[in-house]
Formats: sequence, structure tokens, C-alpha cells
Amino acid sequence: QVQLVESGGGLVQTGGSLRLSCAASGSIFSINRMGWYRQAPGKKRELVASTSSGGSTNYADSVKGRFTISRDNAKNAVYFQMNSLKPEDTAVYYCYAEFSYYSGGSYYQAWGQGTQVTVSS
Repeated sequence: QVQLVESGGGLVQTGGSLRLSCAASGSIFSINRMGWYRQAPGKKRELVASTSSGGSTNYADSVKGRFTISRDNAKNAVYFQMNSLKPEDTAVYYCYAEFSYYSGGSYYQAWGQGTQVTVSS
């Protein structure tokens, strides 16, 4: 059983900052990519940012320059620093991890429970 536990969401005013954290635990041999999706009411879930075990990162155009993803491989954790928040960033944010149970094994995807981020105008 692999679990991802998120923390750090909340209510913030436009221009403010929040930091999300996500830690994976369970029978994990290795984690490839970790990242964050978000889903706003009435919209599809979208990939916001991801990072590889080697540290390469990808961002959605809408958050480039404002959000920063980072990772602690030793802790199986991923973080998301969100600055200059806008009302359109309001959504439930989900972390995910692509993990394997053993060396050479297939990769599976695990999801966090989601954390609400609300940006007031």
C-alpha cells in the first residue's frame, strides 16, 4: 500500500503565497516522477508541474515564473511553492507519484487526497 499525504492548502489573498507539501510512504522501491495536478470547479484536472528523480522540472505555462516545484528524494517528498497567486489558481491540488515496488518493476501511479487552495480577489 502506497500513500501520499498532502498539506499546506488554504485561503490566501491575490498576490499571496502558499507552500504545499506531499510525502509518499509505503512499499516503495523507487519513485520516478512526482508532481502536482489541480482541478477547478467545472474544469478538467490539469498537470501543473512535475519533477523527475534527477531534478528536471516541467511547468504549465499558466504558472511559470510564479510556482516552483522541488523534491527531497530521501524523504520521498515533493513541495510546491506558489507565489503571486491569482484567483484563477483556485482549485483542489493533487500530488502524484510514479513509483515501483521493486527493482526493474513496473511503475504505478499514486495520488494524494487533494488539498484546497482558494485565492480571494
